[in-house]
Amino acid sequence: MLAYAEKLTLSPGSIAESDVARLKAAGWSDRAISDIVQVVGYFNYINRVADGLGVELEDDMPPR
Repeated sequence: MLAYAEKLTLSPGSIAESDVARLKAAGWSDRAISDIVQVVGYFNYINRVADGLGVELEDDMPPR
């Protein structure tokens, strides 16, 4: 699942049916896969908005 989430973040255009099939073979339900995609997409969206607005990390946050 983490490899799928990373691939969805770094190269979303390369996601293939085989990636989803691997998740299903590992026991992930359609609902769980949908949740994974939505959570990954949401956090990528929020990070893009923060970067676009020049939001700085708080002092207690480690740098990227």
